[in-house]
Amino acid sequence: MCCLVLLLAFFGPRTALVYLWLVGYLDGVFATVLWPLIGFLFLPFTTLVYAFAMHNGGLTNFAVVMLIVAALLDFGVLGGAERHRRRRVIVDDDD
Repeated sequence: MCCLVLLLAFFGPRTALVYLWLVGYLDGVFATVLWPLIGFLFLPFTTLVYAFAMHNGGLTNFAVVMLIVAALLDFGVLGGAERHRRRRVIVDDDD
């Protein structure tokens, strides 16, 4: 069950970004394709929140708070996956 939750947390926002790109939601937000690509690879939650904020009035106080929460969530997902990988390597070495 834990692996399923990690997979959903890892691929869910990336799937949403691909969908938003296909329907054209991201066209007016980013000037180049570089920033959404970097966001897709490294910070998908933050990229989603930024796109939503820019479409709905820009970076207000609430949007900035949500961006900080999204960045923490991105780093938490990455850190949780790394911790799980390290635990698995240590267990495999003991065998």
